[in-house]
Amino acid sequence: MSETTTTPAAVALRGLRKHYGAVAAVDGIDLEIRPGEVVALLGPNGAGKSTAIDMILGLTTPDAGRVRVFGRTPADAAREGVIGAMLQNGTLLDDLTVLETVRLVASLHKRPIPVERALRRAGAEDLAGRRAGRLSGGQSQRVRFAVALVSDPDLLVLDEPTAAMDPATRRDFWKAMYEDTTTGRTVLFATHYLEEAEEYADRVVLVTGGRVAADGSVAEIRALAGGRVIRAALPDAGEAALRSLPAVTGCEFRDGRAEIASADSDATLRALLHRFPAARDIEITAAGLESAFLALTAETETAR
Repeated sequence: MSETTTTPAAVALRGLRKHYGAVAAVDGIDLEIRPGEVVALLGPNGAGKSTAIDMILGLTTPDAGRVRVFGRTPADAAREGVIGAMLQNGTLLDDLTVLETVRLVASLHKRPIPVERALRRAGAEDLAGRRAGRLSGGQSQRVRFAVALVSDPDLLVLDEPTAAMDPATRRDFWKAMYEDTTTGRTVLFATHYLEEAEEYADRVVLVTGGRVAADGSVAEIRALAGGRVIRAALPDAGEAALRSLPAVTGCEFRDGRAEIASADSDATLRALLHRFPAARDIEITAAGLESAFLALTAETETAR
């Protein structure tokens, strides 16, 4: 009789909790990431993202709950080269060259890819002969990416991977990242750049207060927040007057232009045109991920 085998989840978190004194950094997270998914982990500062990542990597022990990476404990997964990590606070040895650094890490793994290939894929080939202590912040991030790739991991965990990168370098990083994920590698990344999640993630997990507040595709997360955004040129308006319009959930007014989040754009627009008949250049769009992020975070904090 043949047996059916089921591929384990790339990441499985069950009832995960971690306290620091009276502070619940992670307060009961259940999460499953399928092999091959690219998942963005979002949340405000102090939401528990970095603590959750540390427990996935085995750098922090949970107070309660369980972590598995492709069916293994984090320690076993790291030992076998199943996880590659790029941490925003990861340090490089100043006196080693970039090539020596990546070679050293490669020597610790059973089946590393060629060091030169890791450097090329990370866009760090031109830095091979430079000492780590002489790298800029963005260059250091590219080298950390090469270090994460050299074990040829099944799971890449990236904590604020494009911090300190200029816009051009960020674009190049995500181009390399996108090419790398076409091989079926699983990626979990935490970022404060919501446009990165919007453009590159298959799925978004929003964490706030140590718990999962929302989980789904970018479109699904937007839909949870609901509403639309009205943009218009309103030279004679003021923010207080705009906030008093019906169904307004948020508003920014700057240099004669307004951006108004509304739960009922029809009602808001009718009142807007009645009160400000000189309004022009009016656009109505679906709420973006940033609007959804702010709305869902505010809802969760209010409910606590």
